[in-house]
Amino acid sequence: MKSVAVVFPFDLFGSAGTGAGAQLLGDAVREILDDTARESRPCRAAVLAGNVKVREAAFETVAQVTNWRKRGRQLAKAALDAGDFLLWLGGNHLSVLPVLEELGPKTLVVQLDAHLDVYRFHDTTAELSHGNFLKHAAVPLPALVNVGHRDLFLTAAEVAETFTAAHSAVDVATKPDRVLADLRKRAGAATRVWIDLDCDAIDPAFLPAVGQPLPFGLAPPTVLAVLDAMWSDKVAGVSVSEFDPGRDVRDTGLNLLGWLVEHVLLRRHGG
Repeated sequence: MKSVAVVFPFDLFGSAGTGAGAQLLGDAVREILDDTARESRPCRAAVLAGNVKVREAAFETVAQVTNWRKRGRQLAKAALDAGDFLLWLGGNHLSVLPVLEELGPKTLVVQLDAHLDVYRFHDTTAELSHGNFLKHAAVPLPALVNVGHRDLFLTAAEVAETFTAAHSAVDVATKPDRVLADLRKRAGAATRVWIDLDCDAIDPAFLPAVGQPLPFGLAPPTVLAVLDAMWSDKVAGVSVSEFDPGRDVRDTGLNLLGWLVEHVLLRRHGG
């Protein structure tokens, strides 16, 4: 199986600056591939040679911005229909909406996110934004399971309108085995699995480069444990969004995410 890394630096309607983060992560993938091509000795990353390609969408004209959602769905559909593993490197979390719309209701999406993105409070616009985009899907969404949210506002009934399950950061901290067991069970029963990482799921002590950091986030080893619980050949892809390099500290976030992206590709290709 091949892999496609799609750089989709859309960051309008919230979290401006994250488009540059998507582009940096795309550059990190290219660097991984270039370093591998130059290496003459055996290395784990050799399995990526010839098996990973990078595509990048541009949002430099009015037409490109206007058609962002259609273009995103086209890119996602092409990879999914071809059976390729899709690494989606998005700007803000809204940039992942076209992928979710293409995955369809039979897919399980495990979403690591500090926020639940179904907000409709007094300070939230009714129009499409990165804080309410799950309410604006054009088609039925996949089954969504949140891991790591720190929401203190939404009622359980409101959460249940969109999410099949929601494991808060408190649940992850106090009942980790139960959370991981639930994820394994759901992944085992699913036809297809997608892993969606909004970078603010990770505690800002480890990844400060996000627009809306919240305390008590997931530690990087916990993120790896969640990935391990979900992982199988059913995993169709991984999305990463909300990385804002303008807020990074000594490239802490870039280094963490660059390592994670390479880890995901190596795991997918058996390296």
